Amino acid sequence: MNTVTPNADPAELSRFASHAARWWDANGEARPLHDLNPVRAAWIAARVPLAGARIADVGCGGGLLSEALAARGAQVIGVDLSPELIEVARLHLFESGLSVDYRVCGGEDLARDQPGQLDAVCCLELLEHVPAPAALVQALADLLKPGGKLVLSTLNRTPQAFAGAIVGAEYLLRLLPRGTHHYARFIRPSELAGMLRAAGLELLELAGLGYAPFLRRAWVRARVDVNYIALARKPE
Repeated sequence: MNTVTPNADPAELSRFASHAARWWDANGEARPLHDLNPVRAAWIAARVPLAGARIADVGCGGGLLSEALAARGAQVIGVDLSPELIEVARLHLFESGLSVDYRVCGGEDLARDQPGQLDAVCCLELLEHVPAPAALVQALADLLKPGGKLVLSTLNRTPQAFAGAIVGAEYLLRLLPRGTHHYARFIRPSELAGMLRAAGLELLELAGLGYAPFLRRAWVRARVDVNYIALARKPE
């Protein structure tokens, strides 16, 4: 695959690579992702026919969502720019017995390699970590077949998100390493909707994600002031 200039922050890649070996530790640095993953996977499964579908998980990390989709019958391509995380994801397949095509590349690389070939694309908790989120959204749209669906999740740029995702999660509760998030990179739903329109996609649904860290419980809710998940579609 011919690579393009990565739409990535080297400091971000280094930060996530530093705890790659503990990615599948449900009590480690990725603990919130473990708690959120079943809820998000179920939300996706209720809106995207997964059995036999060709799906990309862009920014797959160590493979939490990729494996959840594969377990539901999807043919999953998991891509991430971190070789360390992809190695962990590949190794975990020996434990789970699932099949996922993991690749060290970015969404833009995959879009050049497989334009218009996928039934669905998922990109969770990545947009707020890349320098050019609109460019990534365009690449994700380019991957889709007509009628294909895109699922995105990110953080809203609100005081509530700053308090919860940075002050609370990183400094008070220490659920995440300090510096995981940068408030200026959080994305308002209206901004995401504009990116989707520019990429030729139509926004179908928007929902919030609630999380109670002490109970280790996550749920879907109407409020989108902190975490939110979006479903978009490429017109036929």
